[in-house]
Amino acid sequence: MSERSRAQLKADVDHAYGLQIRAGSKGAAQIGAAGLGAVTIAHYTWPFFRRQTLPFKAFLVMGSAMAGLVIGADNALLTHEAERRRTENAIRKEARMDIARRGLVPTETEIARWRAEQGR
Repeated sequence: MSERSRAQLKADVDHAYGLQIRAGSKGAAQIGAAGLGAVTIAHYTWPFFRRQTLPFKAFLVMGSAMAGLVIGADNALLTHEAERRRTENAIRKEARMDIARRGLVPTETEIARWRAEQGR
């Protein structure tokens, strides 16, 4: 693997990680706020819930925030991966068509050469 492709791969990984952090934080805040609201409403409307301990109520709020964090980060990563797959497939399709027009068989080696030519 060349130094340039390693650097590109590291940049892609860092970008995906940044997306996960932002989406996870947003999901944790949104779902955590919803959990806090649900616990507050349950505290004031349900006598059985009012008798529960504060650590249990905090556990419910933090559990909802953690669920929001995980779901938000996972959805962002899945969306990012799907977009990357779409663009990769479009590039490979264009490469296969161009290589076939030249009268060559579009093998992985030929596609890699085509990418190197296009990169210049």
